[in-house]
Amino acid sequence: MTDYTVEVYRVDRRTKSGRRFVCKFDCSDMTREEVVLSVESAYPDRDAFVYFVHETYVVKKNFMTGEEYKERYDIPYHCSPSSESYWSM
Repeated sequence: MTDYTVEVYRVDRRTKSGRRFVCKFDCSDMTREEVVLSVESAYPDRDAFVYFVHETYVVKKNFMTGEEYKERYDIPYHCSPSSESYWSM
């Protein structure tokens, strides 16, 4: 099974993006549908909350060696071995 990470935001028109970060949590040993059902039950008001479900780990290619590896989806680009900026420091 794939691990998923859920990001929950509250709709807030006072912010530039129109939403405010509430929480982020990881779910393992669940299917995507089960994750969505659990989030919808925890945050039932669809007008007040927005959520995004991401696969926690993505496959990337190391810039120097060309080997594939798994990395969290939310790693900044400059901190990833798949980027040139990581190796140029």
